[in-house]
This record gives sequence, C-alpha cells and structure tokens, in this order.
Amino acid sequence: MERTTLPAVTAAVPSLAAMAGDVDRSLLTFYDDATGERVALSAVELGDWAARAAGLLRDGCGLGVGDRAAVLLPPHWRTAAVLLGAWSVGVAVSFRPRATAGLPVLEPSGDRPYDAVFVTPERLDDWLEDVPEGLHRYLVGTGTGPLAEVPVGWLDWSAEVLRHTATPPGVTTLRPSDPASPDGTSYDEWGRLAAEIAAQLDLRAGDRLLVDATQDDQPLKWLLAPLAVGASVVVCANLDRSRLDARITAEEITRVL
Repeated sequence: MERTTLPAVTAAVPSLAAMAGDVDRSLLTFYDDATGERVALSAVELGDWAARAAGLLRDGCGLGVGDRAAVLLPPHWRTAAVLLGAWSVGVAVSFRPRATAGLPVLEPSGDRPYDAVFVTPERLDDWLEDVPEGLHRYLVGTGTGPLAEVPVGWLDWSAEVLRHTATPPGVTTLRPSDPASPDGTSYDEWGRLAAEIAAQLDLRAGDRLLVDATQDDQPLKWLLAPLAVGASVVVCANLDRSRLDARITAEEITRVL
C-alpha cells in the first residue's frame, strides 16, 4: 500500500486515493475566525494525519476490527484525522452530536465501555453531556499547540498521535459489508449515503464546499459527502459572517452548506 492512500476508507470514499496525486491542492481547509487560525491540508497531508491516528489506535491501543470508538468532536481537521484513522483500521465509530437543550444525544453502547473515546475539553466539562466510558480516553483540542491541562485518566490526543509515524500501520483487510459504526451500518452503506448527500447538495468533482461548523456537525455532510465525489472542504469555526463573501472569493468556494 502506498503512503498516500487511506486503507479501508477508500471503500467508502473511492475518490480519496485519486486526489492524493495532487499534492498542491488543499483537500481540507480549517478556519477559526475567533483566533485567526488557518490550516490547509492536501490529500497527502490529511492521509499522513489519518495514518498517525490509525497508528495510535492500532499500535498504541491495540485496537482493530470489532472494536468501537465514540467520537464527540466538532467539524475540524483533527476530527477528520480521528475518523479516517479509526475507519482505516476497522474500528467502528459512534459519532455523537453536541447535546442541546439539556437533552444528551445517546446511543446504546451495550454492557461494555467503548474501546476508545475522543472528546473536546469543552464537552468533557459540559454538564449537558453524557460522555461514555472508554478504555482509552483522549482529549482533542481545537486550538493550536498542546492542551494546557489534562485531567487524570485522559491523554492529550495531539501529543500522543505524534508518537506514531505518518506511514499507515499495515493493511487492514475489510469488506464493504463490515460495520463502520456500532449500529451495524457498513462501509458500503456509508459510502452510498455520502454519495446521496453529495447529489442532494449538487456537489461534483472539483467543487469546493464551505461549511459553517456551528450549523451541521455530522461528518456525513461535511466530510464524507464531498470526499465521495472528489470535492474539497473549507470548514469555518466561529464564522464571521461579515467576512463570508471575502472568504468565498479567496477560497474559490463553489458551494455553501
């Protein structure tokens, strides 16, 4: 397997490997208008981060096919790495939107804790949230640099992931019918759903989608749908609406979610 491909994930987003050949094209760009942060990742660079995330799960945690991860993260380039890395080694992902109006979004997890849990510090400290138990627990910051403080029993994902190389940790043999999420939804089903969402959004190869991170945090829309058809993504946190037109022009946006 070449370094620029994402194992297993290409079953759900087959255009991802092809896009890796364009090393100068930004596949996923992240803005935080509150801090001025901008991170632009090509397919190769996103693949490198996903490979590190896969190595953390597979080599650092000993996880793989049949294991489960709960992800409580916003639209962000690190979230993309966590998701693609988990799917790359066959770890089924339960993605949990942020709780609102005092109603936590829960999914039955059975009688055992998740094998890995990823959550932001903000959601860990939010009384509205019901963060599930996990054997391996990671805080994923959305700012720059390492976290200033990490509670006992948790690890800083940004620091731990850098202990692993950008080389994918071997080939994981997965079938399209294998579950990509704990509810049994398969890689093939997620891929078809992503293609359907892309069609609804009229997304096509070469399009550039702008996403307001506060409006829709489902990765099916902001990550898998555009990747499934060869589009790229610009994710904006704390979007300054007064800059929207300038952002659309500067980033050559063709679609807005």
